[in-house]
Amino acid sequence: MRDLGAGFRYLLKGQRWVARHGKQYGFGLVPGLITLVLYAAALIALALWGEDAVTWATPFADDWSSPWLGLFRGFLTAVLFALALLLAVVTFTAVTLLVGQPFYENLSEKVDRDVSPDGHAPESGLPLWRELWISARDSLRIVVRAALWGVLLFACGFIPVVGQTAVPVLGFFVTGFFLTEELTAVALQRRGVDLRTRLTLLRSRKTLVWGFGTPLAVAFLVPVVAVFLMPGAVAGATLMARELLGEEIREGGEDGEGAVTAVPQPPSGSPSPGR
Repeated sequence: MRDLGAGFRYLLKGQRWVARHGKQYGFGLVPGLITLVLYAAALIALALWGEDAVTWATPFADDWSSPWLGLFRGFLTAVLFALALLLAVVTFTAVTLLVGQPFYENLSEKVDRDVSPDGHAPESGLPLWRELWISARDSLRIVVRAALWGVLLFACGFIPVVGQTAVPVLGFFVTGFFLTEELTAVALQRRGVDLRTRLTLLRSRKTLVWGFGTPLAVAFLVPVVAVFLMPGAVAGATLMARELLGEEIREGGEDGEGAVTAVPQPPSGSPSPGR
């Protein structure tokens, strides 16, 4: 349970960091706003024409009598919108990070320099196009995994009692895990940590990840909230990435004060980062 609280504290620390660095926070809002507009347009279009799409996809039901035709197509329309909303929540972070790669890379580097004992921030040494390609490729893999979990949880939602109680809670934990993977990827990718190693690191500290990502998943249900929390989430994920890799963190960074905190090393058996 200690890790659960530690994960939540990293989320708060990230928000406090961007609150003290207004310029970085302002730049960090831009990608989220762009993504929000795109997603809002897509969801509005689905709300307006989703019923027409369902009607087109189910010609076999045209001869059904009332009220079964309306109930059937109404149910499918609701399911379609619910799946689109779930996919939007799951993919919002990935798309925002892809759109804002240069913004968040810069923010994450500044966090690293601020809390590093020697003021150093790891750099990938890769050209921007290569970083964008790796980020897009890894994000697609994560989205596919998250979508599979989403379909499974959606199906389990029809189980009486369990589907209305345990499944939504489990859904937030699953979403929180994948959100954390996407956010920590900004800092870990700069260190040459590949996707498989990132997932292994996160699985080795599941409660830490859940403490960070699950409250964020709940907050991200409201897209506007997600926009304003995203810069702080990237900052907090950078701090948490340092703990996962056993890197030291200097408290009170921007004032140049405070002691160096020795972060516990990853548990034995966890792979070390490599390019």
